[in-house]
Amino acid sequence: MRNATVAGTCAGFLGGLVGAAMLGHFATAGNSPPPRQPSVDATAVRLVGAHGKVRAELAMSPEGGPALFFFDTQGRNRLVLGLYAASEKEAPFVVLNDPAQRAAGIFRLFGPNDTPVVVLKHAGVDRSIYGLEPRSLEPFLVNYGGDGRKDAVFGKY
Repeated sequence: MRNATVAGTCAGFLGGLVGAAMLGHFATAGNSPPPRQPSVDATAVRLVGAHGKVRAELAMSPEGGPALFFFDTQGRNRLVLGLYAASEKEAPFVVLNDPAQRAAGIFRLFGPNDTPVVVLKHAGVDRSIYGLEPRSLEPFLVNYGGDGRKDAVFGKY
């Protein structure tokens, strides 16, 4: 009787192991992750916050270049990273917008040598431009007064 109990226990144990192995094999075969897609094609991709507002959007800019737009909690466009349109040689840019959604600061590449330029604005109007002159690559700084008068501090622009 004792041998029968030991044999039954061993058979039950082995049967449990075989059953668990088979269950594990068939359960994972049916729940395998979906195959990866090589790409996603879309005209825009939006990141929506917890309250349902768009906080970021990857899309084509109105000028025709790709850009990543960031919005504040009130839905205002505050930051743009992107490329200008083909007419601007698809130069990269960063734009910081004020609360009225006007450009307050622009960092971009410009001209035939893709030289860096920083444009500081107030109320959408250029007030100071600093960068490298596109052809000579010499640095320049130009300020504009409240009356719009151009004042070269150094270099040529």
